[in-house]
Amino acid sequence: MSGLHFDVVGAEGPKAYFGRMTVDSLAHAYLFAGAPGVGKKTFALRLAQSLLCEAPASAKDGVLGYDGTCHSCRLFNSEGARHPDFLEHIGILKIGDPDAAMGFYEGEDLTARDLVRQLSMQSYSGGLRVLLLGDIDFATHHAANALLKFFEEPPRGVVLILTSATPGRLLPTIRSRLIELRFPLLAQAQVREILLQMGYDQEHAQLGASLGQGSVTRAISALGDDDETLRSQIAGWFFRVVDGETPEEGWASRETLDEGLEVLKSLVRDWTALATAGDRAPLICVDYASELRALPALAPADAIAVIGKLDDAQRLARTNVSPAMVSELVRMALTGKG
Repeated sequence: MSGLHFDVVGAEGPKAYFGRMTVDSLAHAYLFAGAPGVGKKTFALRLAQSLLCEAPASAKDGVLGYDGTCHSCRLFNSEGARHPDFLEHIGILKIGDPDAAMGFYEGEDLTARDLVRQLSMQSYSGGLRVLLLGDIDFATHHAANALLKFFEEPPRGVVLILTSATPGRLLPTIRSRLIELRFPLLAQAQVREILLQMGYDQEHAQLGASLGQGSVTRAISALGDDDETLRSQIAGWFFRVVDGETPEEGWASRETLDEGLEVLKSLVRDWTALATAGDRAPLICVDYASELRALPALAPADAIAVIGKLDDAQRLARTNVSPAMVSELVRMALTGKG
């Protein structure tokens, strides 16, 4: 890959997979699955840039690599610019207006029908077209079904990439038509490297890497100074529940539930460790060390039960069960009523 780049930290498995690929051997649709903050969307964006880069294919390792200087790469790297052969939508996808006009889409909020119309058009450059649906969640079954035909038989020269931390929420008819690649948690050193690249100083990068548990998203949340960050809301809820209160579960939503449960599991793990090993126990949530040490001791049997309930809650969270129901199950487990 002489003179080319693929600026992605970690993801060695997906790198090896696409490193063996040629454009002709690419599948039409992929699902990148893994916890939040492990680099799924970054990898998808860099893969799209690689596929659309004008550098000779012979210079690449498989399909990975871009020169960063060609016209296509400049479009990817320029703030506010759009590559005409790259479509991107992050988050919930609505079905859209069936009577909207055809043409190059300039808005920010793409819909399923917008994508169908766009993908029916020819490539502007005469090569591939790439669609990235990041953190995908469909507003309705109708929105999902509007794209189902494209997952089954996409137009020639179109590559679809979906990313999700909760692939179990996707319709089986859609998931079965995607090649799924798992993205593992990052090593602590990799999280630290990314935080340094983002401009954090050495001290905060190391702290974030320690608290992030393999996720850049968690690391950034843990480093936030705002008392209203997701992590602080969840921790506050946890300590109030353990203290016997019944606080509102304002942290639990479709977008935050899985991440919230990971934070709760870390707190329970530390609570258990302190109960068994005392103050010598190494903690994950070092930012809440004093609050955790003030909790009443957790009996081993209770710890096993709570952790089991949290695992059950995580499995439910990856389906279409109500977030409020999941958080209530967790609250009951923490108060010994589950």
